[in-house]
Order: sequence, then structure tokens, then C-alpha cells
Amino acid sequence: MSPIKSRYMIGAVAGALVAGAAMAAAGLEAADRVGPAQPGAPAAASAPNFGPPPGAPMSFADIFERVSPAVVSINVTTRVDLSRMQRQIPGLPFEFRPPNPGGDEDGEGEGPRGPRRQSAGSGFFISADGFIVTNNHVIEDAESIKVVLKDETELDATVVGRDEGTDIAVLKVRGSGYTFVNFENSARPRVGDWVLTVGNPYNLGGTATAGIVSAYGRDIGEIFVDFIQLDAPINRGNSGGPTFDTYGRVIGVNTAIFSPTGGSVGIGFAVPAEVAARVSRQLIANGKVVRGYIGASIQDFDEDMAAAQGMAGQKGAIVAELTPGAPAEKAGLATGDIVLSVNGVRVRSSSELTRQVAKAAPGDLLRLEVIRDGRSRTIDIRSGTRPPESQLASGPGGPGGSAPGSGRTAPSSGQVLLGMTVAPLDDVSRRRAGLPADARGLLITAVDRSSDAATRGLQANDVLLRAGDRALSSPADLAAVIEQARRADRPSVLVAVWRGGRTLFLPIKISG
Repeated sequence: MSPIKSRYMIGAVAGALVAGAAMAAAGLEAADRVGPAQPGAPAAASAPNFGPPPGAPMSFADIFERVSPAVVSINVTTRVDLSRMQRQIPGLPFEFRPPNPGGDEDGEGEGPRGPRRQSAGSGFFISADGFIVTNNHVIEDAESIKVVLKDETELDATVVGRDEGTDIAVLKVRGSGYTFVNFENSARPRVGDWVLTVGNPYNLGGTATAGIVSAYGRDIGEIFVDFIQLDAPINRGNSGGPTFDTYGRVIGVNTAIFSPTGGSVGIGFAVPAEVAARVSRQLIANGKVVRGYIGASIQDFDEDMAAAQGMAGQKGAIVAELTPGAPAEKAGLATGDIVLSVNGVRVRSSSELTRQVAKAAPGDLLRLEVIRDGRSRTIDIRSGTRPPESQLASGPGGPGGSAPGSGRTAPSSGQVLLGMTVAPLDDVSRRRAGLPADARGLLITAVDRSSDAATRGLQANDVLLRAGDRALSSPADLAAVIEQARRADRPSVLVAVWRGGRTLFLPIKISG
């Protein structure tokens, strides 16, 4: 089993797919307002003027006594879809499986949609009138949801709304007068500050663990979240439970762990409070989260790509494809454009671009600074509405998939460039590749196994659409780009590759 355990692992009890999370309500009660942390300044003992106090507290008992009544255990009954029992964190080459994937541990037998599972996670009240925050994967596909309070009172819960993109969900129970907690949105702890987590590990009920903030901005493959890393012990069943600062304010929702064993090894990840608060506000108000959308497939514009384009040190996101009729195409964004900022906010990766666009409301104006053909320009795009993540994920296979007809070996004809034998597209190769009748490009008919192109995964029947800033119609076009790169003393050429209905940009080293 891989050392990576996703959120589906840490929240699981008795073989269920569940994960840890913690967050407190937004929009119902404002978090305590404090000033920004001042490095080196002494913290006031009686009033939280500078964020959490320095040093280890003598005890977490007072904090736990105050906040633990707001933390709940969540028991879920689901029917398991066996086709979803194996998953992979996007961007990480590790697979994971839930414990006992074929078991039926509650003894209730098989149902029409697979075995029935009992699983347990955590959550917390964010309002006195019964709104509870947890992880989406804790309650996803639930047939029934039971919430257990600290005094062992059991309540039926309904789903108010859930968001796959951030793995946040909001539940509701009847009644009022519940103890609740607030999000900390203004003065988050610094790396090294103490934190307390409370949850339901292994279905044991209200359990406290303590540790420190280990890091911020961790990318574990989720599009809309940069996670907080914690060393407080987080285990299966902690999913949806809160992480508190030393004033008892929620600073994160426990969601994932890194572990070679399935248990805590001191590396846990939480959704930051500002993300959880924003999402829960929308879920309570609308039952869903609405995000901005421009309709562009993008990649990281990394160091190798920048070197290939004579832009050493530049980071951003490169446009690989445009959705026909979507806002980006209508506004004039083009394949190969390198996006540097959105509304003045610098973007250094495709994830940062996606997050900036997603923050927009439908109809908002997004001003993108891009580089095209070596020149900077500004493109204004009116944001659309982002479709559900499941709909976006069900599109054509990515560049790593098989192209139509790729099982048939292409004839080894054409000119050899960059370790690839290439020839102009003809009507037959266009149809096999799934390209329109007027598409231009070069068909790869063979690849030298010792070449950098082969190392990058290029293969026969892939199609080269662009190289550098030039669309390709003939081998002479590619040869001209290579010669231009040599004269400019660039180490590689950036090419756009079409496969399986998608475009991927890759830097290919120039040899010789």
C-alpha cells in the first residue's frame, strides 16, 4: 500500500470510505476579530491582540472543555459502488484502497447497489440552530446519517449541501441551543504554533490530540485547496473534525494524512478555515457552490517550458485547449497563451489560475495578463459558471490516454526531427486522431527509443500541432523552429501534442 492515504482513508471506520475534516460556520456567527500576528511581539495574557500566545500551554483542558460539546460523531450508512473502491490523488503517482474493500462488516448483506457499509466520521456545530460542518466524502452517497453529541444524544441529520471541489459538506439537525464554534479568518496561527484537534477516531467518540502547525500551502492534488499541514495525531474517523487554535477558534478541517501504515505518523492535512467558511456560507444559502469559469484547459508553465521559450525563470499557466463557445474563446484567448496574472494577482501554476477564476461570480470581469508570440497583452473575459466537477471529469480522455486508432502502427515515413519521424497530416490520419477536416499538424510515425521525445512519452500516431509559437503544417515548419531555438541557445523546443481528444504541451530537448 502506498504511503499516501487520502481523505477517503483517514475518515474510514469499519471499512468505509471517509476522511478527516474540520471547519466552523461562516456567515452565521462572525469569528473573533484580532489583529495580524506580530513576529517577536509579546502576546497579551488577557486579550488576544496578536493571535495565539507563544509557547506551549500548561494544559489544553480548558480549551477542550469549552469546544468539545460542539464536536459531533457522524455515523453513516451507505451502499458502496465497487467500481469506486480504488482511487488516485490527482497529480500523485500513488494508488490507495479503502480497508477491507470487499467486506460487509455490518452483517447486513448485499443490496442492489453493492454491500451496505457503516462508517464513522466527525463534524462540528457552526450555529446554535443545528448547522454542522463535515467532509463531503464522509456523507457522500449516504442512505442515512446519524449525529451523536458529546452527551451521547443521537440525532437524525439531513444534507444541506456539499461541495466535491473542497470536500466540505453542511448538515442540519432539528432543534436549537446547540454549542457551536467559530472560524478564525483573520489571524491564523504561525508555523510552530500549538493547535488542538477533536474528533471521533476509530469510532471512540470525542478525542483530543495536540500538536503544531507544520506548514501552510501544501498541494496534495486538490484543485481548490492549499492545505494546512499539522503534526497533531489524526486517524480514521477524524474526518470532518475541527482543528482549533489556542483560543478555541477553528483554523482548519482535518481531511487527509500521509502514512505508510494507515495510522497517524504525524503528517496530516486540513482545509483552511477561510476556505471552509466561504464554502459553508454558500452551501447554507444556496445548497451548492457557484464558481467562475472561462472554459480553458491549462497546464503548469514550468521551468523546462520557460527555458524552451527563452523565458528562463518565468512561471505561470499555459493554455492547452479552449472549449468551443466558452467565455475564453469568445474573448480571444488562444492555445499557447501563457497566463501570468488574473485581475492583477500573479499566478505561478495552473492550480493558482483555476482558483483565481473560481473565485469570480458568473458575469464578473476577469482581466488576464498573457504572453503570446513573445509579447505581453491583456485579455478581458466575462466569467461563466463552472460545471460540476463530475461533469468536467467525464470529458474526453487526457493526453495520456490512447488516441483513436493508436493500436495500429503508423508507417515509418517522413522526416526525422527531435528523435521523431514526422509527416504532414492527411485525411486518414486526421480521422484516426479525431481532428477536424481542416486541422493542420504533423503525424508522428515513429519515435527513437533513445530520444528525449520517447522519455517524455511521445509515440506513433500522436500529432504535433504547434512548436514554439508556430502552428505546424510541414516538417519544414518544425525544422525552422528547432533552428531558431539553436540560434537562441535554448535547450529544448516546446511542442503541443494531440492525443485522445486532448492537447498537452511538452518541452523536447534538442540533440546534436
